[in-house]
Amino acid sequence: MQTQIRKIGNSKGVIIPAAFLSEAGFKDTANISIKNQQVIISPAPPSKKPRAGWLEAMKYYEPEKDIDVWEGFVELPSEQEGWEW
Repeated sequence: MQTQIRKIGNSKGVIIPAAFLSEAGFKDTANISIKNQQVIISPAPPSKKPRAGWLEAMKYYEPEKDIDVWEGFVELPSEQEGWEW
């Protein structure tokens, strides 16, 4: 099937028929890449929950190995001006 390349803002795009998307298994997101001068569009895998696995990872957390990100921080007098604590 041949289709027109359309201007979309500062970019360009094509309209993909809904039947194509459905048959290829597309949902809400897609991966896009270039291979051998061809644009490849494929369904993106389902996204995980943003914090998936954090609870399991915390089992291996060793707080004594943490670094103090504030170590050596020097607050300048000018940074205190205008602040009311």
